[in-house]
Amino acid sequence: MSERELHILSKEFYNKDPSIVAKKLLGKLLIRVINGQRLGGMIVETEAYYGIDDPASRAYKGRVTKISRIMYEGPGTVLVYMVHANWLFNVITEPPGVPSGVLVRALEPTIGIELMKKNRGVKDIHKLCNGPGKLTKALSIDKSLNGYKVYDPHSPVMIFNYREYSESEIISSKRVGVTRDLEIPLRFYVRNSKFVSK
Repeated sequence: MSERELHILSKEFYNKDPSIVAKKLLGKLLIRVINGQRLGGMIVETEAYYGIDDPASRAYKGRVTKISRIMYEGPGTVLVYMVHANWLFNVITEPPGVPSGVLVRALEPTIGIELMKKNRGVKDIHKLCNGPGKLTKALSIDKSLNGYKVYDPHSPVMIFNYREYSESEIISSKRVGVTRDLEIPLRFYVRNSKFVSK
């Protein structure tokens, strides 16, 4: 599929349960536009976060902070925050006022690979975006992107259709580095992908 055939995902795509969106995002193309150049790749790993009832969420028990307030702004909104000196890229799901979202954990790089290698200081393509902090560094993503909409064609970060994965091609597991997790598996990744985080 050429870039001309790509279609930006609609706002409605994100207006669903975060675990549904997290699985549906696998195979979609995350594009970062910086100084007129496109960087990005196919999403191969995600995690869902449920908000008020999720102890791992920034909005647990209805907390409203400088970071979590963005989670209430509605589907397709970008949320970037720092954990352990790494920026993490999230997309908000469900209607305005429902603070749920999806963390994008890993990409298979496809566009602007040489610049991504320069940004990360690594040569191995499999290690460019195989983790949420590596991904944001490769794509020059930081908190300046907060509040943008990934369905807006003028946004510096967008998500496009690319390919679909069947349930049999998707593996579910517990989320990574979460102390108090929910009972259901909320991490999703593409089976046999060499670009998933370790």
